[in-house]
Amino acid sequence: MASQVDIANLALGHLGDTATVTSIDPPEGSAQAEHCARFYPISLSTMLEMHTWGFCTRRTTLAEVSNPSSTWQYAYAKPTGCLNILSIIAPDATDDYSASLGATSSYSDANGGTIPIGGVYTPQKFAVETSATGDEIILTNQANAVIRYTAGVTDTAKFPPLFTEALTWLLASKLAGPVIKGSEGRAAAKDCLSTFNYWLTRARGSDASDQLIAPEQQVVWMNAR
Repeated sequence: MASQVDIANLALGHLGDTATVTSIDPPEGSAQAEHCARFYPISLSTMLEMHTWGFCTRRTTLAEVSNPSSTWQYAYAKPTGCLNILSIIAPDATDDYSASLGATSSYSDANGGTIPIGGVYTPQKFAVETSATGDEIILTNQANAVIRYTAGVTDTAKFPPLFTEALTWLLASKLAGPVIKGSEGRAAAKDCLSTFNYWLTRARGSDASDQLIAPEQQVVWMNAR
């Protein structure tokens, strides 16, 4: 797998720069290394937020904290390293979209009997605010809430190859200005962004093929049969 330095050198290579950096964290001292050290973190964070990548998706039970809100029932600490909240779900959710309700959840039919309802849409409404102590908290009406979120993964060994390829072009687009400069630099940045979008589409498609999400749905009239 490519290291940070490999990604930086690939990005420079996309711009036709023949320099080879040996370290960007900390930067080795060359102008190229300084530029890469400045633009690599933001390029990576941007990539991570642009898609629900499987390699950086996490799921955990939230830790409840003091609730400052009068409109939400529960407050939870936002997990360390959380970039994006994907969903807040019930702890007994069968998948990310539905939770079985069981035979006790039902409605009355025309004959006075009851028909069980099989499932319910389970992602819950939530809001993120800052507490009086300056900590980010998640407000929701879900008890014992579970969160799915995008984590700020920095270990390049975990990056899929297509993700890495897209990242090199995004980084190159940011390096084009300071490395090439002027109108040529702006033109190179535009070209790099075009190529980046190509690889981003392919990376997203590859990542999506690793998921199969089938919301649980039961039609009421079928339950009555």
